[in-house]
Amino acid sequence: MSDFDPELVETARKTFAGPVAFLKSAPALHFLPDPTVPEVAFAGRSNVGKSSLLNALAGRNGLARTSNTPGRTQELNFFDIGDPVKFRLVDMPGYGFAKAPKDVVKKWRFLVNDFLRGRDVLKRALVLIDSRHGIKEVDRDILDMLDAAAVSYRIVLTKRDKVSAAEADEVLARTEVEARKRPAAHPDILVTSSEKNVGIAELRAAVLEAVSV
Repeated sequence: MSDFDPELVETARKTFAGPVAFLKSAPALHFLPDPTVPEVAFAGRSNVGKSSLLNALAGRNGLARTSNTPGRTQELNFFDIGDPVKFRLVDMPGYGFAKAPKDVVKKWRFLVNDFLRGRDVLKRALVLIDSRHGIKEVDRDILDMLDAAAVSYRIVLTKRDKVSAAEADEVLARTEVEARKRPAAHPDILVTSSEKNVGIAELRAAVLEAVSV
């Protein structure tokens, strides 16, 4: 777990309370916006609650699309933070979609891998892991990609409200052990619940910390 400076937490709150706007979707690399400001990417399984967390982060219900059909978003979605723009959030396409055709999965891998390796302004990735399950093999695929691309990343446990305190502690402990073995992983794990607003202030601070380095 992380302790953030109260001043950073307050600055992050004010930043996300200001202008936040959807910029564009990029189904392929040539659609990416010009790399003019720092970026933080959000990655996670298609049912991990990524859209809900992004909405909670920005304090806006309709910023990122939520869907009852996991894995519908197969593009990189960019959001501008601030006016003038201070940095961008990148909502990466969800992974782990069991019913997706093989060519869709292949396209996803190429898009994400090329983006991770070639995006100089990408300061950090936040990898969302469901507190009910912990890190699964499908999550390790993206962690391996991030390690190989030498992209700094931090693990964020979601849906804390869906498990007991004992279960949450056990998953957190297991996740910390794995994170410390990985070369590009931040050792401290964030624990969140978009439904109960748990850890959202810390997550905002983590984003601001990443783009301020």
